[in-house]
Amino acid sequence: MGNALLLLPSVNAFVFDDEGRLLLARHSEQGDVWSAPGGIVEPDEPPAEAVVRETREEVGLDVRIRGLIGAYGGPGFRTTYPNGDQVAHVITVYGCTAEGGTPVPDGVEIAEVRWVTEPEAAALPTPSWLPLVLPDCFAWWRSARQTWSPVS
Repeated sequence: MGNALLLLPSVNAFVFDDEGRLLLARHSEQGDVWSAPGGIVEPDEPPAEAVVRETREEVGLDVRIRGLIGAYGGPGFRTTYPNGDQVAHVITVYGCTAEGGTPVPDGVEIAEVRWVTEPEAAALPTPSWLPLVLPDCFAWWRSARQTWSPVS
């Protein structure tokens, strides 16, 4: 395939705590940028299962999907790697809560995890696509949290 543009179905878990803080992870393999846990959907894997799997793999956390925030793609969701490979992500973004436990970085892809407020998230170094999604995610949280009980 060479350097031809590759379309990749991806998922991200925007995990919120009871205080409305978002879980972000510092991705050491992606230039030390902060992003929500997530990754590529495997062949024949439903996206909802992929987001649960990726979150468990990256930060050791089991999550409950509370809703679909949106599906995102377009020019702002392309990545060019140092070797010239290009990918265009179509990202399905889920709003989630933790089902107990404490997030812990996997030490391979993820170097650090942190719960952040919306202004804190906006101030961190992130992949170029994250600022396009963050406002929708926090707006979703403010609206959706009214429909469920707090996680204990």
